[in-house]
Amino acid sequence: MIEEMPPVSEAGPRRPRVRESVVGAIARDICSEIYPEGTFLPRENDLCERYGVSRTVIREAIKALESLRLVRSRSKVGTVVCPKTEWNILDPRVLDWIGPEIFESDLLSCILEARRAIEPAAADMAAARASMQDIAELERAWRDMRDSEGDLEAFTEADARFHVCLLKASGNRVFLQMAGIIEAALRFSLHASNEAVERHDEAIDIHFELVEALRLRDRAAAADCSRRMLDIAERDLTAAVKRRKS
Repeated sequence: MIEEMPPVSEAGPRRPRVRESVVGAIARDICSEIYPEGTFLPRENDLCERYGVSRTVIREAIKALESLRLVRSRSKVGTVVCPKTEWNILDPRVLDWIGPEIFESDLLSCILEARRAIEPAAADMAAARASMQDIAELERAWRDMRDSEGDLEAFTEADARFHVCLLKASGNRVFLQMAGIIEAALRFSLHASNEAVERHDEAIDIHFELVEALRLRDRAAAADCSRRMLDIAERDLTAAVKRRKS
C-alpha cells in the first residue's frame, strides 16, 4: 500500500498526481526486484489492493511503465517485467527509481564508456568550431563549479552543465541531440563520482584547462583534457562503488 495516498475520485483533479505516485511505487518495486525481470505482475485486483487505488489508475500506470519499457502487457496472459537490458535507462525517472541499486549493476560503467566514446571527440570538434558564446558558457559553468566547492549538489549541477555545453559546442547536430538524451544519466554518474572525494581541486583544474584549450583552438589539447577528465571520473566512480559495497 502506498503511504498516505490521498483520497481521489475517478474524475477528480488530483488523479494525475495519484497516478504518478502509483507509477513510481510499482517501478521502484520492479527496480528493487520485488517483481523480478521475466515474472508477471500480480493481477489487476491484487495491484489495486496493494497500492490502494482503482483499476483505472492501475491500468494507466501500467501503460506509463510500458512506455518506459519496464513492463510488457500480453493479452489474456498478464503483464510481464521486461529484462533490464530493455529498460529506458536514459529517462531520469528510471534512474531515480533504480536509486542505490545502480551501484550493484554495470550501469555507471556503461555511462562512462559512452562518455569515453563521445566527449573527447566533442572536445576536439569544439576546439575548432565553438563560438565565443559557447566558450563563455563553458567558462561560466567552470566558475560555478569552482565557487560551489563544498556543496555537492551545486557542484554536480555545474559539472553536468559544463559537459552538456561541451557537447553543444562541438557543432555536431547528433551530439547536440545526444546532450538532451544523456543529460540525466550524466548527472547521475557525475553525482556518484563527485560524492566519492572530499575535494574537487583536480577536476576543477582540468575543466579550466579544457576551457583554455578551446580558447586557443588547440584540438589535441582539448581532446587530451577530456580524456584526463574521464580518467579522474573512472577513478572516483571505482572508489564510490567500492565504498557502497563495503
